[in-house]
Amino acid sequence: MAKGSLPAIFIDGEAGTTGLGIRQRLEALPGIVLRSIDPERRKDPEAKRALMAEVDLVVLCLPDAASKESAAMAASLGADAPKLLDASTAHRVHPDWVYGVPELAPDQAAKIAAAPRVANPGCYPTGGIALLRPLVAAGLIPADHPITVNAVSGYSGGGKTMIEAYEAGTAPDFELYGLGLEHKHLPELQLYSGLTRRPIFVPSVGNYRQGMLVSIPLHLDVLPGAPRPADLHAALAAYYQGSEWVKVAPATADGKLEPEALNDTNLLELRVYGNEARGQAVLVARLDNLGKGASGAAVQNIGLMLGLTAAAAKAA
Repeated sequence: MAKGSLPAIFIDGEAGTTGLGIRQRLEALPGIVLRSIDPERRKDPEAKRALMAEVDLVVLCLPDAASKESAAMAASLGADAPKLLDASTAHRVHPDWVYGVPELAPDQAAKIAAAPRVANPGCYPTGGIALLRPLVAAGLIPADHPITVNAVSGYSGGGKTMIEAYEAGTAPDFELYGLGLEHKHLPELQLYSGLTRRPIFVPSVGNYRQGMLVSIPLHLDVLPGAPRPADLHAALAAYYQGSEWVKVAPATADGKLEPEALNDTNLLELRVYGNEARGQAVLVARLDNLGKGASGAAVQNIGLMLGLTAAAAKAA
């Protein structure tokens, strides 16, 4: 690395849920240096700017507005600017930022590796895009097809206030939210799924800490060629053949699926549940909203951006 014998990383916002998760995973990696601002100077812009100039990569774990400010600060460093990985929603559909899903397309990992600025994906879109993009690309789902995405997450995905409410026992056991149909994950969900029609997205949260299910119901008889559930499974399996972290699994025999089985991993499982006689199917993605949906994905991207061969093994 140009700045030192070992690549140095600064997590801007390391005290939050995602920042803590990234730091914990990175601490298990050999051959890197983690840098932090002196706590007494944490709110000093010049201290942050000086540290940015000394490191190879900055991870932004901040609210959107603060992420934009930090990204602008890094850009002002010119030749000393570090690479950026943004965990907020601020840059996920920005044309100058590469979307941080290595499995998105055959050349996506190479794009991430070469990019100076990468936007880490949202947890819900990670599951939804993984299900939809291969089927849209294969022509099994038209780009303008009306799509509804339903999802449930553990409360750790809701930020500090939600976490405190659930852990204090003052939050409901289950609730729908985002019912104004303007959830901040919608733009990336539509763009990277390849959809021209804006999908309906209905998120929800349950009284458990982490784990996520994303489901998409389909009427097969209105899709081109009336595909069978097996056709959808085959298309997904072909798209992700050889992937380390995305697995296409058979439908569970009992028709049930719980959300916590992949907790503390970077894995993403995709399944197709179908009733061929009724011409219906449900696509389901399961992941850890703190793993492949946040910190695990970040470490996977950091490994690509810094050429760290050990990072992939430690993303989980």
